[in-house]
Amino acid sequence: MISIRSLSITYETSARSVPAVREVSLDIPAGKITAIVGESGGGKSSLVYGILRLLPPEASFSGSILYGRENIVSASDAWIRNFRWKKAALVTQGAMNSLTPVISVGSQIAEVLQVKMGLKRQEAMKRAGELLEMTGLPADYARRYPHELSGGQKQRAVIAMAMACSPDFLLADEPTSALDVITQAEVITTLAGMVRRRGMGLLLVTHDLPLAASICDTLAVMHRGRIVETGTPASILKSPSHSHTRELLSAYRVIGGQLQ
Repeated sequence: MISIRSLSITYETSARSVPAVREVSLDIPAGKITAIVGESGGGKSSLVYGILRLLPPEASFSGSILYGRENIVSASDAWIRNFRWKKAALVTQGAMNSLTPVISVGSQIAEVLQVKMGLKRQEAMKRAGELLEMTGLPADYARRYPHELSGGQKQRAVIAMAMACSPDFLLADEPTSALDVITQAEVITTLAGMVRRRGMGLLLVTHDLPLAASICDTLAVMHRGRIVETGTPASILKSPSHSHTRELLSAYRVIGGQLQ
């Protein structure tokens, strides 16, 4: 489990301090899908990148992020390097911006395996093809470059890369934001299926409330840097307790018994 306790993240600028995450406490258990929803600029991405200590130098932390007995906030750089990829991996939004355009998709996945797992080049490339197949892409797509893939295919390639070291947790930051609704459903079904089959923990960050509610075990609503409501999707959709949750729900309609 990743346990976040009273976490605050503030960006220090020459003019002022900008709080992005404020006193957040949240558990991300293994084998479960936890989703955070909220408006843009509400601190969701800062929280995800904070868990991996990938924020810029001007970001300051208080509180704790516990993985086992280790506090990620104060952990050594060596420990963090081992934690990333092997224990927790990031599925980014905007896959085209996350992939190097002049290197084949397979080579980019293989690089992770060579650096983090010590695999030889040939073995790493073979494994890259297997990882692509796990996400529903043919193994020979490993030879393709990012511009040769559709948006959904690129997102699947990014998921394959995140799965390379068989981490305990995936942190997905708006993984379907740039995709059409049909491709969104395909990608999120692939992601959720892989997580459940492997008993991994998934933290899904999105502004898409129906999408999050359709797959998660625990739903958290974030507003102005704070977690304002947490519960099962059914309980929150039926009886939202916070005004911001009610505002989010008012933007959707129930069609055929489902939130749309």
